[in-house]
Amino acid sequence: MNAGVSANRLEILQIADAVAREKSIDKEIVIAAMADAMAKAARARYGAENDIRADIDPKTGEVTLRRVLTVVDEVEDEHTQIDVARAQRKKPGAVAGDELSDTLPPVEFGRVAAQTAKQVITQRVREAERDRQYEEYKDRVGEIVNGVVKRAEFGNVIVDIGRAEGVVRRDQSIPRENLQVGDRVRAFLYDVRRETKGPQIFLSRAHPQFMAKLFSLEVPEVYDGVIEIRAVARDPGSRAKIAVLSNDSSIDPVGACVGMRGARVQAVVSELQGEKIDIIPWSPNAATFIVNALQPAEVSKVVMDEDENRVEVVVPDEQLSLAIGRRGQNVRLASQLTGWQIDILTEEVESARRTKEFEERSKLFQEALDVDETMGQLLATEGFASMEEIALVDLDDLAMIEGFDIDTAEELQARAKDHIEKLTAELDAKRVALGVSDDLKAIEGLTLEHLVALGEQGVKTVDDFAGFTADELTGYFETNRKTNERVRVPGALDSFNLAVADAEALIMNARIAAGWIEAPEAAPEEAGASDDGAGS
Repeated sequence: MNAGVSANRLEILQIADAVAREKSIDKEIVIAAMADAMAKAARARYGAENDIRADIDPKTGEVTLRRVLTVVDEVEDEHTQIDVARAQRKKPGAVAGDELSDTLPPVEFGRVAAQTAKQVITQRVREAERDRQYEEYKDRVGEIVNGVVKRAEFGNVIVDIGRAEGVVRRDQSIPRENLQVGDRVRAFLYDVRRETKGPQIFLSRAHPQFMAKLFSLEVPEVYDGVIEIRAVARDPGSRAKIAVLSNDSSIDPVGACVGMRGARVQAVVSELQGEKIDIIPWSPNAATFIVNALQPAEVSKVVMDEDENRVEVVVPDEQLSLAIGRRGQNVRLASQLTGWQIDILTEEVESARRTKEFEERSKLFQEALDVDETMGQLLATEGFASMEEIALVDLDDLAMIEGFDIDTAEELQARAKDHIEKLTAELDAKRVALGVSDDLKAIEGLTLEHLVALGEQGVKTVDDFAGFTADELTGYFETNRKTNERVRVPGALDSFNLAVADAEALIMNARIAAGWIEAPEAAPEEAGASDDGAGS
């Protein structure tokens, strides 16, 4: 009998040790799971209403069953609680909150009890294994991991990465790459999520940072931080651009990444299934960086609009197809790399557009200011683009134009102001005739031109305007279900080229005025500044 008990104890410890090694979890967790399973089986024998616990000695494997009672002032459940008076008879000095335990005789596990115990142990061990995997891999996000393809499911590839499995989803794989079961593969670990069925480890071979990490493995200067990879843009399996910067003036960042006879970059290209890589020097000057990003195309001129985060790039006529690239690939990657929206124009188109704009401004000044063609062209040449600019510019600046004097400047500015007042009166009269309310006119940011355009589309009150979305003002694209083509739907203020942020601000002002939402409170500093200004 004693020999049998000893064997059982030894067997418990051996099982716990084997499971812990197989699942790479602590032996104590397995022993605790076994104890819980035994306690559950014992409750089936002694009554589920009792608080029965099992203890397993981690050194000897001896199992002890206990019925636990909690000491309380007033007993509500006699199966799990005991009052202070009775507790003190069992254990002098016992107080409320203490626990008393009675040792129970061991129980024989029947088939059902053994099955229940097995389920509890399996569940607890699985949870411990999931926790171990999550804790191990959550800190490895951003690393490259090596693994072996285990299986493919619905286009997703499951990779054995050692003590866990990762998944390369269809959209994170390199197009046309055919991974087979048993293939060794490298991938970028970009996310680990804790989910009910276990931690989900997401891998990618299409992520831009996968290429950056490959360069850090192939180029010692990148690994050491002498060369920085400042930006990456990829069209996986086809082409990529990578912007590099050297912190050591004696080291050429592009040359270091290319390597002797292209050995370093070729190693990365091979890993990425022949993906062509443009390595370009990064520059803190946005215009220079954009010109570099459009390589191998040559750029003649760059015109930047920082408010819209757009840039207009002018290239020679013969360089247009090279700058745009096959299916727009070159300009798209350059845009991703720099963070700027890039518009490509040829020198011929840009010249024609500039000429047209010049003629339109000259004609505007001739008609509005009642001046001859020469003076209209002179004002356009000096960079004036609107009547407002002429009306508001400093008189001395206007008088400094060749052939002008202070009297001419004063006369031009007076005519410009008269023209603006006349135009304003006409627009306001049109606004009133369209039935657009004064309350809508009072919305900050809306001009008379905006109001007339809205009135012509039946938008006449603050409530009408407050119901808009930004897209409905600026215009948006939608896909035609029959032709599967993207079609642009014009917005109510489409002709004004409103930025989305400006459209959102106008709508917000209208909703505040309509009482739909409350105006945000001013910051304490702003409130204090305004109070000081009022008192001074």
